[in-house]
Amino acid sequence: MDKGKKRLAVLVGCNYPNTQHELHGCINDVVAMRGVLVGRFGFDPSQIELLTDAPGSLVLPTGANIKAALNEMVNQAEAGDVLFFHYSGHGTRIPSLKPGHHFRQDEAIVPSDFNLITDVDFRQLVNRLPKGATFTILSDSCHSGGLIDKEKEQIGPSIIKNTTSVSYRVKTIPFQSVLQHLSSLTSINTSDIGTHLLEFFGADASLKFRLPQLESDLLELSKTDEGILLSGCQADETSADMNAIEGGGKAYGAFSNAVHMVLNENSGALSNKKVVVMARKVLEAQGFEQHPCLYCSDGNADATFLLQPEAK
Repeated sequence: MDKGKKRLAVLVGCNYPNTQHELHGCINDVVAMRGVLVGRFGFDPSQIELLTDAPGSLVLPTGANIKAALNEMVNQAEAGDVLFFHYSGHGTRIPSLKPGHHFRQDEAIVPSDFNLITDVDFRQLVNRLPKGATFTILSDSCHSGGLIDKEKEQIGPSIIKNTTSVSYRVKTIPFQSVLQHLSSLTSINTSDIGTHLLEFFGADASLKFRLPQLESDLLELSKTDEGILLSGCQADETSADMNAIEGGGKAYGAFSNAVHMVLNENSGALSNKKVVVMARKVLEAQGFEQHPCLYCSDGNADATFLLQPEAK
């Protein structure tokens, strides 16, 4: 690894404590990942930003705070840099705003304050990357397939249905529940989620709602695209959160845990494709229904996950 190349990471774990949507393993997921990034992938601890909603947390994982951290990371990026975003928390699906897509739904993650970050926001971040930098997203959330808008599908939906043999909590907040929560904040009587987000969050709302009909170069697929998405499940599936009792130890997200298992059992460099294929096998063996997916360019499918430095 060249000494001049930076390795930057933003890790976000949302457990939504003391709410009806509470999860248990998300903070554990990203704390564990921080250790892996430092110990295996050559990240400097000072270049890793950790955002959680743990009690006493100084910077909460709100929509604005997560986007600020991601924007700062992209702003620092130079050719050759490795950027990484690990999200563990709830996801949701929202009706598409695109003309002619009346039945299509788009993907979003649900920060602690419900200020949704959408596939369009991730597309815009990827498009801002300098040439030669890579941006890997590992999203352990429901409906995470397709979280980078227009990214090429390398490992997509599976028709194989695993037999469910475990009890878990799903990492999704249904659209109607998100809408109901936002309606309680704005007291506006409309089913248009964008209206609520713009009213309550203003300029911090997702680009999808601030620029609903924009089809400019800003949000189009870049020809030299370096976005890499490892999703915990396909777009129409849910991802599992295991609490300590069900998991037999620490609480964890099923996909994050599967990736950790794959990395622990294989010390050498693994391609992005290999990580996803092997994580699928782990989850299948454990009895989970979800199918991790991979979205990236052809070249990045075979590229080494996080461009693992060679052992000295």
